[in-house]
Amino acid sequence: MPHTIFTIGYEQATQAALVAALTAARVQVLADIRYLPLSRRPGFSKSSLKAAVEEAGIGYRHFRHLGTPAEGRAAARRGDHAVLEAVYGGQLELPEAMAQMAELRDLALEQRVCLLCFERNAAECHRSLLIGALLADFDEVDLEPVLQA
Repeated sequence: MPHTIFTIGYEQATQAALVAALTAARVQVLADIRYLPLSRRPGFSKSSLKAAVEEAGIGYRHFRHLGTPAEGRAAARRGDHAVLEAVYGGQLELPEAMAQMAELRDLALEQRVCLLCFERNAAECHRSLLIGALLADFDEVDLEPVLQA
């Protein structure tokens, strides 16, 4: 039976809606794959988000080296998926990223893990690139938190 990997983007969502979506999917570990776990959106910087998910009984892990470097984030904002893919592919070849990829895969084989980033649409985000490189044999489920009114 194939394993499942969940993904979620917090764009236009509240922290409460994100936690509710994770809880409804019975996610056990939120894997934050942002290079810089900071956000201008209230509740989504590392310490606040970690506290909220842990209060809901969900583990939190930050995988910095599986995030997108600045050049890739700029390409994503421009909608230049080809540059994002090239920059991120290079990131995943770094020894630190390779170590975190192995750690993430082991975790996802044992528990219900959800990859977190900002972009709501996983197909436009590096989440999909990471899944293609590391978890292609997993079933992918994109969670969509209720949008902020």
